[in-house]
Amino acid sequence: MKAILAEKPSVASELARIVGATEKKDGYYEGGGFMVTWAYGHLVGLAMPEDYGVKGFVKESLPIIPEHFMLTGRKVRSSGGYVEDEGSKKQLQTISYVFDRCDSIIAATDAGREGEVIFRYIYEYLNCKKSFERLWISSLTEKAIIAGFDNLRRGSDFDGLFYAGRERSQADWLIGINATQALTVAMSDGLFSLGRVQTPTLALICKRYNENKSFDIKNYFQIQLEHAREGIIFKTLSVDKCEDKKKAEAIIRLLERSGNAVVKQVETKPSTIQAPLLFDLTGLQKEANKKLGYSAERTLELAQNLYEKKFITYPRTGSKYIPEDVWPEIPGLILALNSRKSCQGAVEKVKWERYNKHIVNSLKVTDHHGILITENIPTMLDGQENALYDMIAKRLLEAVSPACYREITDVTVSVSDYDFALKAVKITSGGWKMINGDFEQEGDDLIGDLPALQTGLQIKINSSQVLAKKTKPPALFTEADLLATMENVGNTIKDDEQKKALKGIGIGTPATRAAVIETLFERDYIRRDKKTLIPTEKGMLVYSIVSDKKIADAAMTAQWEIAFEKIENLELKDSVFHADIETITREITAELLNISRPSREGVDLSCPKCKDKAVIREKVVKCVNEECGWIIFRKVCGVQLSYKDIEDLLTKKRSPLIKKMIGKSNNSFDAFIVLGSDGSTSFEFPKTKKGKSR
Repeated sequence: MKAILAEKPSVASELARIVGATEKKDGYYEGGGFMVTWAYGHLVGLAMPEDYGVKGFVKESLPIIPEHFMLTGRKVRSSGGYVEDEGSKKQLQTISYVFDRCDSIIAATDAGREGEVIFRYIYEYLNCKKSFERLWISSLTEKAIIAGFDNLRRGSDFDGLFYAGRERSQADWLIGINATQALTVAMSDGLFSLGRVQTPTLALICKRYNENKSFDIKNYFQIQLEHAREGIIFKTLSVDKCEDKKKAEAIIRLLERSGNAVVKQVETKPSTIQAPLLFDLTGLQKEANKKLGYSAERTLELAQNLYEKKFITYPRTGSKYIPEDVWPEIPGLILALNSRKSCQGAVEKVKWERYNKHIVNSLKVTDHHGILITENIPTMLDGQENALYDMIAKRLLEAVSPACYREITDVTVSVSDYDFALKAVKITSGGWKMINGDFEQEGDDLIGDLPALQTGLQIKINSSQVLAKKTKPPALFTEADLLATMENVGNTIKDDEQKKALKGIGIGTPATRAAVIETLFERDYIRRDKKTLIPTEKGMLVYSIVSDKKIADAAMTAQWEIAFEKIENLELKDSVFHADIETITREITAELLNISRPSREGVDLSCPKCKDKAVIREKVVKCVNEECGWIIFRKVCGVQLSYKDIEDLLTKKRSPLIKKMIGKSNNSFDAFIVLGSDGSTSFEFPKTKKGKSR
């Protein structure tokens, strides 16, 4: 009898069907010489400090560095702290029962670092010593599963993968637990969560936000000329920019007297835009955020659903390529896709005799190849799944199509010693861009036809105008931009040597970046403003404290990602890396314990009751005099009052207008908060147009 452990019940059900384990039991299937059971993701994890008998959030206990990490079953928060999750506990007992009854085990959790850790932690927690093999598959189609069972691999082949995953989880524990407790102790007010990847990511967002807000926007002016020749209207733009509008207008008057421009230079060059590669998870998340507005987490959720429904291959991949042995399957996938109405038009544009094979590179396929559709073409999906599936399917069609060929013509014309330029792009062969018909290229003036122009030719100026423009600050992050920066964090580093060493290296993994971003939302460190990510007041407070500390160093975090890869490939001993992490944990903890809460310079707040000093904390505003006891909560009707709101309330006895508060009837309202002489607060509603308070 063989045991099979899947990561989820839905996968276990499919595996059980294929191996003939058709008898449904409580928590497992049995039959055909197999017992098939399942986890619910991370059933077992690293024990918390209290499990070691260490009292949390006490300076004297820090840093907390276990000599040996203990494993524990999943716990859930309750009024008395964390307690065992009864459903998880029962399933672990079922898995133990299945393992005990079987001679060997097949690990069938997701084929990746996280899936390997899920299996091994359960295996170790149950103190199992039985031999195990690995089912390594990239899709859940019947064909792939049967092939996987026919080619089971030794469990020991994936020791490196487990060591890397274990070191990642232990590093996250050491850095996250100690940094969070150290900063919280130092701040002595509220909980301040920090993490190995979470904090450098927050730092990226806050740094960009500061750069955007501090950017000195300047007005400038350019002159645009309109010309016509051979029945074609085209425009040129002044090369020079004027800071003074009057100067630009004076130049226009000079140009109008001239009436003609002279072609100074014409240069036409061929240009090639190569077809894109397949999506890896981060690429899919970026594209879905740009084109569909999905968050990274939502994209991963939808992709996981499509995978479990057998419509796409394993989505948590970091590769954009396929190995040589998968290439013969591609024509069949494209042919099958012709049955999907939303893709038929795109399939018809594929040049069957001119397949582009650039996605084939076995050396660049790590755990899993790039995301592909399977031979199972969906007919019924919900709206968001449909959109994401079509995005994946059409990317395959783009990837196997030829390059797009263009001609780029740069034209310079001169009028009275002033130069004007035009950049025209002509598509000579659409190639892969024909699939979606997307020919827009940022920064180009896409012109289908340009009249014949040659040096020395005089062209008439039909009209001219001054265009008012502004310099643009660094754009705030969207999730797509943030994912791209996390993926190539080396690009943000100023040191040239370090930048070169970290080229192409990111922080986090394709499978974890979405969770990191969501954690920042959960911690109230960032919020969404339409498509952009904005740090909250609390997020900026944390950044102001840790921006120059090791915990926020993206380069150091990226170097750890390199170390994890080396551990996975057995090029670096996990014990050596672990010793380094313990040293860095001690340094980070010491740094954070020595910080103090930043003061609000130039702001002197007084208690409205006793006139002693008032202080602003994360959740409350209170008097420092305990005998006075004055206190108000910062969250009022669901809205967190900002520092500015509090300062105005205490100094002017009236806050700015607080919008979108929620009343007892769940209706939204706007009001001023007014401070009485006794320290009490009340609402004052804005006056209506008729002059009455509503």
